Amino acid sequence: MDFSSLTPALWLGLIGTPLMIAMGQVLFKMTSQTAGSFSVNGLLSLALNPILIAALILYGLGTIIWIYVLKSVPLTIAYSFMGLTFCFVPVLAQIFFGEPLSLRYAVGAFLIIAGLLTINV
Repeated sequence: MDFSSLTPALWLGLIGTPLMIAMGQVLFKMTSQTAGSFSVNGLLSLALNPILIAALILYGLGTIIWIYVLKSVPLTIAYSFMGLTFCFVPVLAQIFFGEPLSLRYAVGAFLIIAGLLTINV
């Protein structure tokens, strides 16, 4: 596939969908910090949690965008971009939760991006 033929909207979908999934993970983590017990009341409270609802909406929107990306990009190429979630989640976890980033993370993220480029270029 010739990447120069991709529209800006497709690039936004290829990179934006993994970012949306990563942001959803941050929201799931935020939800987990307020989750009650595993009981009927706890589950009902969880189901009505606005942060969880926002995460599910974000996942749903990301899925819809991804479906439109897949209309134009072969799955074998597009799916490799999902590896970016492994790069985005730790950065967002550091920003929102103060979780540490290490040199090992940086090397791993570099290898993921190098693999993405190897697969697609």
